[in-house]
Formats: sequence, C-alpha cells, structure tokens
Amino acid sequence: MSPGKELRSLSLMIALFAAFYYLPFDKFPLPGFLGEALGLVQWYAREHVILCLIPAFFIAGAISCFVSQASVLKYLGPRANKALAYGVASVSGSVLAVCSCTVLPLFAGIYKRGAGLGPATTFLYSGPAINVLAIVLTAKVLGSRMGVARAVGAVVFSIIIGLLMHFVFRREEIKKTDTAVLPPDEGARPLWKTAVYFACMVAILVFANWSRPQTSGGFWESVYSAKWIITGLVSLALGAILVFWFGLKGRYIILAGIPVALLALAFGGRPLLPFTVAIVGLALILSRSDGETREWLDSTWGFARQMLPLLFVGVLVAGALLGRPGGEGLIPPGWISNLVGGNSIKANLFASVAGAFMYFATLTEVPILQGLLGAGMGKGPALALLLAGPALSLPNMLVIRSIMGTRRTVVFIVLICIMATISGLIFGTFWG
Repeated sequence: MSPGKELRSLSLMIALFAAFYYLPFDKFPLPGFLGEALGLVQWYAREHVILCLIPAFFIAGAISCFVSQASVLKYLGPRANKALAYGVASVSGSVLAVCSCTVLPLFAGIYKRGAGLGPATTFLYSGPAINVLAIVLTAKVLGSRMGVARAVGAVVFSIIIGLLMHFVFRREEIKKTDTAVLPPDEGARPLWKTAVYFACMVAILVFANWSRPQTSGGFWESVYSAKWIITGLVSLALGAILVFWFGLKGRYIILAGIPVALLALAFGGRPLLPFTVAIVGLALILSRSDGETREWLDSTWGFARQMLPLLFVGVLVAGALLGRPGGEGLIPPGWISNLVGGNSIKANLFASVAGAFMYFATLTEVPILQGLLGAGMGKGPALALLLAGPALSLPNMLVIRSIMGTRRTVVFIVLICIMATISGLIFGTFWG
C-alpha cells in the first residue's frame, strides 16, 4: 500500500474512533438494536482501545520483527526436550495476537520444517486461544474468574491436545523424527535482552489495565493504587532499552517524555491523556528511525490495520444481535437461555461445537460472549465457547486439512470440542 493510502487509512480510523468515542449516541432517537450496537462500540472505544489494544499491537509488531522463526522452530522441533517443547508451545500464545487463520502460516512452517505433531498442534491451539491481550480483556470485561479460567484452561488444554495427537499418531511421528532437521541458531542480540524488552511491554499492558479488586485492602488493592506509578517506571525502563539496546536517539526519547511527565503531573486523575501522548510520541520516534525499529512500527500498523476494523465490526454486530448486558438486541434472550443456558452437557457441547465453526477475529469473542452472558448464557458454556471458538473456524479447518491431512484434522477438531465441553462443565459446576 502506498504512503498516501496508508495515511488516508490512518486518518479514517482516527476519525471513526473519535466519532465513536465522543458522539452522544444515547441521546439519538435510534431503534433499540442500533442503539445497543453503537452503545457497545462506544464503550469499547472508551474503555479498551487506547489502554488495551494499541499496546498489544506494539507487542505483536515486535514479535514479528525481533523473534526469529528459526528460534521458534528450535524449541518446537522433534529432537528438542519434550518438556521444553510443549512448555514453549503452550505459552507462546501469551505474547501472540493472532486469530485462528493468522496463526496458520507459522504453523505450516513449523510443521513442514520437521516440528513434531504434538508441539506443533499445541502451538496451533495455543496461538489464537490465549494471548496477553485476550487474558486482560477477558478478565476486565467478563470477570477475573473467567480470565484466569481461560488462561489456565488454554495452557493445560493445549498440552493435553498435543500429547493426545502425538499418542494417536505416534507411529508416523517416529518416522518423522528420523528425518527432522533442526534450524540454525539465530539472533542479533542476546536472548535475555529480548526477554527484558518484551517483559517491559507486557508489564505496561498488564498494569495499565489492572482493575480494582472486588475486596478492599490487601496486596492487590496496593498494586491497583500504584498501577500508574509502576507503569511509568516500566515505561522509563523501556525508553532506556530502546536507546541503549535498539539504537534510538536519546534526545528524541527525552523530548517525547517531557510532555508525558507534565501531563501526568497536571492530570494525575486522568491518566488516559498522558498515556495517549506517550503512544503518539513512540510512534513518531519510530517513524523517524530506520532498520528494525522502523520495521517494528510498520508491523504494528499492519496488525492495527488488519484487526481494528474486524474488531469494531464484531463489536457492532454483537451489540445489534445480542445487545449490551441488561439490554436486548435482535435475538431474544429466551433463545439464548434455551440453547446455552445453565450448565448441562447439551449446553456446553452446543457452545463448543458452534464456537468451533464460527470465525472469531482476534478479541471479537469477548464482546460476543459479553452479549451472550447478558442474554442468559451459562458461564460454563461461555468458557466452552472461549476455549473452542478462537482456536478453530471453518476456514481454519480447511487449511489445517491441507497441511496435515484429513485424519489428523478430524481428531484435532474432535479433541478440542470434547475438552472444551468438559472444561465448561467443570467451570460451571464449581464457579458458575
């Protein structure tokens, strides 16, 4: 895309975001379902885009620039330590912001280059099923228990699925191991520096979105009270890393940091403004750089351009069909209650199978689940859909079949639906 088209796309996205953020839709004489749709989009624009989505796009862009595929293959290969291979594959999704279709090229490369079926399918499930943004957004919107259940469930889930896939097709895997070739070790800087760099960005995302605990007092209340101090200190550390390890000019970092600090002092009770200025400053600095840091910005913009329209369309459709919590969209709440209400095997199985065939662009499952819960969906089926939906879709299934064959694909899909149903039943029984 040419620079002119890129600028027009960016300008259009900013204009639409500003409209959704500021227009008083609640005062417009709109039909009920349209008011619900626009109201839900406005809530997302105000609560989640700046603090949640944009930092995650920077993390996703950094992954594509600073984490080599060779290194990933090294840890997922058939000759790697099994505990390490499954461990890396299962948590890799925590720093990936990809959907069930976006993860497919990397999975295809891993599998065709000789990675074991077990670690490869663990990665295939984990990639879209769990990432930092999904964890934070799920906990913030659907509650901390659902967020923790999704995070823990997806990691455990992915390992079990990978182990079962390896066991079912163990004979083919033995033959494959004999011919596998490990990729060469690559990396422009030490691994620990890359790890610290990513840890700082993840910390900014997590603490900027840290919610007030339900009970007052104690350690978590203290963390909440200090969330912006912690975010600021980690941001300073990230600035130093970008100067000393990535070669950005220190004077640019200082110039960008001065207005952020002044705004933080002047508007201490409104941290969204200095946080926004900090993001704009970082983008401007990266736009004036070259090499890998400019590639980081370009990759970040690529993720945002690809995912933000899908996310907002998903939120708009979810609001129109299902309404906001307490509201009513085009689909009557009674229909939802009958199909996925309560915590029966039927409800959990229906949620997992339906979710497996639906396409969820990254993060759109959260507003959809929010509407379904408000319409009477049980918490067990909600978790079942969360565990099955983002990892699978009909387009995803067709591509997976072309990569690893019909038998492996069918077994993979069936395992996900069964595991999601069981997880939903357990969660609904004890925490529903």
